[in-house]
Amino acid sequence: MTSTTTRPVLSKDGGTDNRPGLLLGVVLAAQFMALLDVFIVNVAAPTIRVELSASGAALQLVVAGYTVAYAVLLITGARLGALLGHRRMYLVGLALFTAASLACGLAADTGQLIASRLVQGAGAALMIPQVLSLIQREFTGEHRVRAFGAYSAVLATGAAAGQVVGGILVSADLLGTGWRPVFLVNVPIGITLLVLGARVLPRDGRIPHTRARALDMPGLVLLAGAVSLLTVPLVLGQEQDWPLWSRLSLGGSAVLLALFGAYESRLARRGGAPLISPRVLRLPGMGRAVLWIAVSMGVNAGFLFTLTLHLQGGLGHSALRAGLTFGPAAVVFGVVGLTWRRLPTRFHRALIPGGFLLAAAGALAVGGLLADGGTGGWGLYPALGGLGAGIALAFSPALTGALAAVRPEDAADASGLLATVTQLGQLIGVAVVGTLFLSAADGSGAQNSADALRTTMIALAVAALAGASAGPWRRAR
Repeated sequence: MTSTTTRPVLSKDGGTDNRPGLLLGVVLAAQFMALLDVFIVNVAAPTIRVELSASGAALQLVVAGYTVAYAVLLITGARLGALLGHRRMYLVGLALFTAASLACGLAADTGQLIASRLVQGAGAALMIPQVLSLIQREFTGEHRVRAFGAYSAVLATGAAAGQVVGGILVSADLLGTGWRPVFLVNVPIGITLLVLGARVLPRDGRIPHTRARALDMPGLVLLAGAVSLLTVPLVLGQEQDWPLWSRLSLGGSAVLLALFGAYESRLARRGGAPLISPRVLRLPGMGRAVLWIAVSMGVNAGFLFTLTLHLQGGLGHSALRAGLTFGPAAVVFGVVGLTWRRLPTRFHRALIPGGFLLAAAGALAVGGLLADGGTGGWGLYPALGGLGAGIALAFSPALTGALAAVRPEDAADASGLLATVTQLGQLIGVAVVGTLFLSAADGSGAQNSADALRTTMIALAVAALAGASAGPWRRAR
């Protein structure tokens, strides 16, 4: 591992500022807010549909527009951070996200809301890659490990918190505003983070070999096209019973991804500046880490999505009660993500496969406890906690190990790559596992929903076992 010293944080005037905790809090608060908006709208969707007379397709675009723009532009946001400065792009992205949140909350019709959600996703894509880059740049050794643990905890708690906060805000109907506070709540938080960020984020210094790298526009176009053709049918296809366009789109995504790989390889051989540095892709264990991150986030998102459908649709729980059910998994994920490094070093090699095995056992336990159409009793909470702990043990060491050997000049490329893999893993988890659940739930009622949930929990367990089969974690040198 790297040394255990902490790199001093630069103050705005170029001096040193020993407030790394405040810096980490500012960037992770923005990460949390952006993640919250992926999930918070799910709870508000029924109210939005009624109040804006939204069609089914329009409502899907309200929910999915943010996610699609976010996923498509993440790597672009990472490269812009490397070219123009991580601090600058973080603040620009946060300002755009905050302004778009205000526009969402004031939207008069679905057209305005959809457009504002796309802009909100673009703001998040500019802001979020800088979080990992700033952590990578400003922390070293054990401090970096703890920072990545906190980052992992935010990823877990943000998903569950989105549903809880959304349920509270919609149920409160503040001053008769209905669904609008789920967006407007971002405005005071965003303004506060802008003020704090301008004070505590280090000024952008010159990073060797990074600012000189040009923006790879052909690579950007090819990758954005490939990600768009993948994410749009994954988000919208199931609701429309997978029409021909969705299948053609998925095939087109594979073609563009192959063209992207061929173009980037040729550009690197010619001495150009490809979108993702070949050094990052060749780092020891990076390919395996990408697989672990994608699988763990896919299992996490698929679990959250299908259990939410079962609790609200099958058992008739309120949005707030359903969100609170995820509390044990979210809390345990956060605690484990922050503390796994304290385990004896001799156990570290086994953490990732062990985490996947624990997640598989937790998924099977959840499916079994809810199989009779009941609430599962108190035994459900240890099962959810075990599932959360397993996913944390799979994800957090994989992320830390992937970034441990990344050089500062490659931090933006690695951050963009891993942030995109995280987002795509979540999208694929929701699309694939959600489709399986909805297909298996061939009728209404708690028992049909429970049968579908058991099927999907088995599928999640199989996916976790596949992650475990990739082998042990190897310590970066």
